Amino acid sequence: MATTQFDRIYSGLSPEVGKLRLASSGMAWKGEENETVKAIPAEEIKWAQWFRVARNFQLRVGLKDRRRETFDGFVREDHDKLAGVLKQHFGVTLEIKDVTFKGWNWGVTDIQGQDLAFLVSNKTAFELPLKQVANSNIAGRTEVSLEFVPSSSGGKKPSRNAPDEMVEIRFYVPGTHTKLRGSDVGSQKSDAEEEDGEEVSAAQAFHDAIKDKAEIGQVSGDLVLSFEEVLVLTPRGRYDVDMFLDFLRLRGKTYDYKILYSSISRLFLLPKDDQHVLFILGLSTPIRQGQTRYQYLVMQFAREEETTAELNISEEEITKYDRLKKNYEDPTFEVVSGVFRALSKKKIIGAGTFQSRDGHPGIKANLKAVQGDLFMLEKYIFFVSKQPTLVELSDIHQCVFSRVGASMGASAARTFDLKIVTKSGPEYTFTSINKEEHEPVETFLKDKKVKIKNEMVPDVDMMMAAGGGDSDEEMQSVASSGDERPKPRVGGDEDDSEEDEDFEASSSDAGSPSESDSASDGGVTASDASGDRELAKAAKNGKKKLTKKKAKAQAKGSDAEDEPKKKPAKPKAKSKPKKDDENDAMDVDEEKPKPRPKPKPKVKEGGDNDGPAKKKQKTSP
Repeated sequence: MATTQFDRIYSGLSPEVGKLRLASSGMAWKGEENETVKAIPAEEIKWAQWFRVARNFQLRVGLKDRRRETFDGFVREDHDKLAGVLKQHFGVTLEIKDVTFKGWNWGVTDIQGQDLAFLVSNKTAFELPLKQVANSNIAGRTEVSLEFVPSSSGGKKPSRNAPDEMVEIRFYVPGTHTKLRGSDVGSQKSDAEEEDGEEVSAAQAFHDAIKDKAEIGQVSGDLVLSFEEVLVLTPRGRYDVDMFLDFLRLRGKTYDYKILYSSISRLFLLPKDDQHVLFILGLSTPIRQGQTRYQYLVMQFAREEETTAELNISEEEITKYDRLKKNYEDPTFEVVSGVFRALSKKKIIGAGTFQSRDGHPGIKANLKAVQGDLFMLEKYIFFVSKQPTLVELSDIHQCVFSRVGASMGASAARTFDLKIVTKSGPEYTFTSINKEEHEPVETFLKDKKVKIKNEMVPDVDMMMAAGGGDSDEEMQSVASSGDERPKPRVGGDEDDSEEDEDFEASSSDAGSPSESDSASDGGVTASDASGDRELAKAAKNGKKKLTKKKAKAQAKGSDAEDEPKKKPAKPKAKSKPKKDDENDAMDVDEEKPKPRPKPKPKVKEGGDNDGPAKKKQKTSP
């Protein structure tokens, strides 16, 4: 019996290389690494096709049960040899199928056996194996999203040499079902739907056809237990949870998910408050909704809700699982958690021994702009929110307690921040935690031997008092010059007399004739005196304040200094300083006619100045 062998051939989508042998009895493929054998009897072979694929050329063999097997890796020169062998042993003609290389993204979909073909100009552009479709979702009204099961989802670590895999593809399917142009998708349902007069969108028809052909809704086993209308917080919505022996299905209005128990990494059962309980599934392979990935499924149950359930499983099968019962009549969260624990063979992580000031196992906190509950567990710190975050205690480098923005107000001083620095790199800062929770959290972390750094400001009240003192000083120094505010707080009547003397000395230096007016009128106020005193003292220290004083004294005298003093009094003026300002303003109003003619009377008022004026009149003729 003659045997023909082809080397370096791939079977299906497997990355393993093997050998393909053909004989009159049939054909068989054997892998080189795992020595997996795939045999096809001669009587099962119905047709054969030759395709151009990514891994050179492909031999596609059709079987009687409408299945087909594919073998990749042939070179172009193998075509004639392979065609002769198939014709000789099996009486099958090797048909050449053309593949389009136009690169168009608009075409026709056709379900061919177990594959979904995308055709452009009646030529195959690409094909998708429906066996690998994990979920089919309608993203919007006209888009259908297909998600595929990664080859590494079985719990095994992917190989370093593993190729890239496509995990999602979207189809734009416009129109209604009756206008589904050039597609066989949903064609079996079209007659019945047209008779009933129903009209659905083309995207919905395509979605339903994929679910039927890809066996997303069908199962390989019997349904063990089903829970209806379960409230799922992440991703948000109500889903029907169907539990099977190897996997579970989440069926919602828009999205359907098939989750293997082997992809569940952790189970949490945590009390949210006195009325609700959270049951959380941690997934090693996140589920997807568009571009959003969800690594945790958060279910919420009412404490008082009870469920009576009977598992659709034999007594012999029940004995294979740990603590699984045939009948349940318990609160709903206990039934769900118990069945999940048995089927997934994972332990349930509880709340632990930590208690807040109010006796709850969790405390309120914010992570960035997301509010949630922070649970201190025995081995983890778990922040449960719309985006749950899990931190292992063994991965924590240190925890830093700090209080940010305490000087902003009393409300900020009632909270503190907890910054967690991990050994792996990421940092998490939980904010707006009640100040009363600081002691139990610190005690818990110390018991777990976590390195703690306390940056809590002990003198926050002192800082706030200092800030208030500054404001008081500003209020008390309203009537002062504003350059040295603390000094006017000591001023009194004796200082005023001394300030008048300083003013007389400075005015004599400036040569201002208005000192007699100001002294006789008695319009010098405490603010004027304090300002002059500060300027005089500043001059002794060698500062530039003397030049400012001289300029003001030469221009308007002591009354002109009231104007710059009123500017700092505008934002923080009290009722009492306002009355003093009004008195000052009245003095200014009475003396306003006097400063206006000052430039001219400078020559007339003084007795020494009248002499030269009269001499000018005598000598003029």
